[in-house]
Amino acid sequence: MIQVQNLTKSFKVVTKKGFKKETSTVNAVNNVSFECRPGRIFSLLGPNGAGKTTTLRIIAGIINPSSGTAIVDNVDISKGNEDVKNHIGFLTGSTGLYERLNADETLDFFGKIYRIPETKLKERKEYLFEKLGINEFRKKRIGQMSTGMKQKVSIARTLVHDPEVLIFDEPTSGLDVITAESIIDLIRESKQNGKTVIFSSHIMSEVDLLCDDLAIINKGNVIYNDSFENFKSEMKAENLTQEFINRIKEA
Repeated sequence: MIQVQNLTKSFKVVTKKGFKKETSTVNAVNNVSFECRPGRIFSLLGPNGAGKTTTLRIIAGIINPSSGTAIVDNVDISKGNEDVKNHIGFLTGSTGLYERLNADETLDFFGKIYRIPETKLKERKEYLFEKLGINEFRKKRIGQMSTGMKQKVSIARTLVHDPEVLIFDEPTSGLDVITAESIIDLIRESKQNGKTVIFSSHIMSEVDLLCDDLAIINKGNVIYNDSFENFKSEMKAENLTQEFINRIKEA
């Protein structure tokens, strides 16, 4: 489970006015609260710059909030980010991989970081490689892979330690239909296995396929937080994309 409680993240912005510099404070995330439950998929939506990625990175223990906190699988992020990371699988489009390693070596490396026993790591690796279709290029160096191949390896890396909480930040952005579908299948499977799943996406068809609960964030503020079923029942527009746009404009 993820319980986000009054999260705020402030950044200082320096602007020039003539020869003078002025410093102001901007809240990228402003008093955000929501809850993601096991066995359900929570979608966090918002336009570019709304605060989605900042929120997800705080939950994942990558950056610290200015105030507020999040409870991730019963671990309070304010008590120590390193402990939180052991409970989470975090996938983002900007996830870096070591280009000189192949897929096998990459998962072996992260398996050791998570202290996964050798036998269990081998089983987990074979399962993920088969599920994602990585076997055919498992010995290929990351630097020689296509974008879709790299994303599949990133997913396997994210899931290698079988975490209870999964965070997907734009996981299918820029991918072909077949690769995107393999990611969608894994998200569905994670839900069926009782995992807590939160994802952000600009692709409304994915939201429609996967979403159980929904929050919309705009300029750092949550403007909607309820079940996806209720969101659809309240729709005034003809489709999800237009309804989303209308909600942002109204806010």
